[in-house]
This record gives sequence, structure tokens and C-alpha cells, in this order.
Amino acid sequence: MKKHRKFILATIIVLCLIAYAFYRTDDHTRHVSSQPSKDYPQIAAEGIVRAVTEYNYTSYYVDGDTMAGFHYELMQAFAQSHGLKSKISAEMTFDKQLEGLASGKYDLIAHGILATSELKDSLLLTIPIVLNRQVLVQRKDTTGNDSLLIKSQLGLAGKTVHVVKDSPSILRIHNLSNEIGDTIYIKEIERYGAEQLIALVAHGDIDYAVCDESVASSMADSLPQIDISTAIGFTQFHAWAVSKQSPVLLDSLNCWLEKYKQSREYKKLCRKYGLQPS
Repeated sequence: MKKHRKFILATIIVLCLIAYAFYRTDDHTRHVSSQPSKDYPQIAAEGIVRAVTEYNYTSYYVDGDTMAGFHYELMQAFAQSHGLKSKISAEMTFDKQLEGLASGKYDLIAHGILATSELKDSLLLTIPIVLNRQVLVQRKDTTGNDSLLIKSQLGLAGKTVHVVKDSPSILRIHNLSNEIGDTIYIKEIERYGAEQLIALVAHGDIDYAVCDESVASSMADSLPQIDISTAIGFTQFHAWAVSKQSPVLLDSLNCWLEKYKQSREYKKLCRKYGLQPS
């Protein structure tokens, strides 16, 4: 009987310790996730600005032992002009970029974000950095009678297009669906970025994808079988984004961008990556 009571007591103690450990872990998780986003004074004091971007030719990529990309080089220029080191991370899912920004893991999102009114409700967007638009990526008609080839936006009725998960282009596709009066089915892909989706189209794994024209154009020479002539929307402003808790950082970025966009370096950078200056 005594042994039984001791066993019960030991079990209760172990369960209490486990419960306490879970409580501490959960409490620590809440504490980490609730850390506020840093503003420019805290960033300057630390000496490091942390940005998240996409992994593609336009934003950020690794070529041998060299890192490059329009937004990567632009971020480097901003950091150097302010005496900061830059730490740049690649994350393809926009939702995870937003989570990292909200938790303080990142200080800004540094790639071409479509400046929509919906995003302006939850983020602070910089002044326009470049102009871009969304295009349909499909295979060229090699037979002269290819029923899959879409020649206008109306041809998207009833079709399925693939996009990167949480892509801002989803909103444009929904609006286009309303404009043409028919359903356009959207399949969000979490594992791949825009460049991988373009390659899937080129090799016949999927029929249609939607992405930024700048990314599609950068791949058109190496994948001559793709057609990117059908625009999904108008040319629009693209910007960077910071948290609503970082107004001083936004002001610092905007002041620098206003000046940098007048420079030869900015125009040269745009030409290098085939982007249209804003």
C-alpha cells in the first residue's frame, strides 16, 4: 500500500514538472513572438539592418561565391550609406515574411511589393522603387493550332493558374475574374518560387503561371519555349515595406530613396536587371 502511495506521489510530481516545463516554454514563446519591431534608432544602435527578400534573379541570388540581385544590391547601398551592416534572408512565402516582420526577426521586407490599398492598411510602404506588372507565363504555340495558348485575358476563363503561395498577384487575378465574368482557378504553390514555376511551365509540368514580368523576362532567354506576352494587369508601383511600428525607419528609407533614385547608380542598377525605373 505504501509503495502504491509513493508511486502515485512520484507520478504527480513528474506530471507537475512536465506541466511547468510546458508553461515555461509557452511563456517564452509568447515573449519572443510579442517582441516589438525595431525602429531606426534601435537598428542604428545595433549597427545591423535585417531584411527579408525573395530568392530569384530580381531580388537576391547566389552565383558561385557572389551574391547579387536588384533588391540585394539596393539594400547594400542603403546600409553602406548609413554605416550599417546588412543581414539579408530569403523567404519565398509572403505570410512568413510578414510574421518575421511582426515578431522583430526582420526590420523590413526588401523586394518588389505591389503597393495596394489592402497592404497599406497593415504595413508602411516606401515610395515607389520600380515599376512592374504581372504576366501570364505559358508555352509558345509550336504547331500553329495549340488550344492551350491564351492570347488575351478573356482566355483565362475556366483555366487554372499557378502562383507562389500568398503572392500579391492573387488579388489581381480575383479582380480579373470579376472583370471577365468567369472563374479563374488559382493554385497556390508553397514549395517553389516564381522561377521554379516558370521552369515547370517550360517543361510541361503545368500549363500556366503568373509572376512579375521582371522575373519572367530574366528567364525568357534561357527558356525560349515560354510566352510572357499576355499581361494580367497594368504596370504598377512596387515598393519595400516596414512594420507600422517603424515610422522612423520608413522616413530614413524614403529620404535615401528620393536621393538615390536621381543617381546614375540607380539607373544603372535598373538596366542591369531589366527593371523599369519608377
